Amino acid sequence: MPKLDRYLSAEFARAVLAALVILGMVSLGGVFADLIGEMASGKVPPSLLLSQLGLRLLGYLPLILPLGLLLGLLLATGRLYRDSEMHVLHALGVGPQRLLRPVLAVTLPVLAIIALCSLWLGPWANQVARGMVIEANKNLLVAGLEPGRFTPMANGGVAYAGEMSSDGTRLARVFIFRERGERMDVATARSGELYRDHGARVLALLDGFRVEGPATGTDLDYRLMRYARNEMQLPAPDDQRKLEDPEFQSTARLLGNGAAPARAELHWRIAPTLLALAFALIAIPLGRSPPRQSRHGAILLGFLAYLVGIFMMMLGTRWLADGSLPVVVGLWWLLLPMLGLGIWLYARDGQVSRAWWRR
Repeated sequence: MPKLDRYLSAEFARAVLAALVILGMVSLGGVFADLIGEMASGKVPPSLLLSQLGLRLLGYLPLILPLGLLLGLLLATGRLYRDSEMHVLHALGVGPQRLLRPVLAVTLPVLAIIALCSLWLGPWANQVARGMVIEANKNLLVAGLEPGRFTPMANGGVAYAGEMSSDGTRLARVFIFRERGERMDVATARSGELYRDHGARVLALLDGFRVEGPATGTDLDYRLMRYARNEMQLPAPDDQRKLEDPEFQSTARLLGNGAAPARAELHWRIAPTLLALAFALIAIPLGRSPPRQSRHGAILLGFLAYLVGIFMMMLGTRWLADGSLPVVVGLWWLLLPMLGLGIWLYARDGQVSRAWWRR
């Protein structure tokens, strides 16, 4: 590889890596906040925090990497123009076509990682994360209920157990609060036991009291009952999406599934790689700027192009899943024009003649 290609490739690689590190940290904070919210509502066991964090971040990489590639190339190209290095290269006869090799030297490995994460690692991570939550929620002890603490339930109620056995099936000094519309239901018991009935979690309260009445207002319509055994079905701590949903299936299985949701998921996994290639081609002409000019405008335009591409990809995927868009069309109506625009702008080095605008 010539020295010029090595120098430009190093500049592009450093800028892309810096952008990816910053975006990764921001995305990690967002995923962490979502997990904390789900754990507070009892949907995800607290013991699975680190594993769920890593697996979910792996599923977001196909959306993070294209943005990091776009911003990194924009920053590197803008610096070359700002320091007049690109003008010197143009004076030596180095045009946009000559820059294609160092650009592809950085872009192609990133595209390979995006394709790997989107087609294989992302679906695998989603399936493993979902399976871990389902397996952990089979036991109440790891589903979020801890002895001596009030724990929010998935339906908005609150549960408390003073003592709990090591396997989570035996409880003591139990308190359950549930609210249904304008009525509240409070149950206490000396002891309780947890078991599964046809896949549903059932909590049996032994030797206790139950109070039912209005949650608000001045109505005194309360009922007090004493019972020897009171069984209640606990709400599922997570949503009821099955592992057979297209989101959790492998790409090989989606290829043999002709249903509209499966085809929509397949196009969703193919699109990030092609969009990233289009963003990489757009970044070089978009980063063109005179010396000492601010680069913030180009970065804003690049980020806007990314948002439009991703939002249209999401909208198109929903149309495919709902049947509003023919499966044959897929997301090609978005991907092919984006690729064509990127190739056209790169070939013209971002310069559009006035005659073209008049036409």
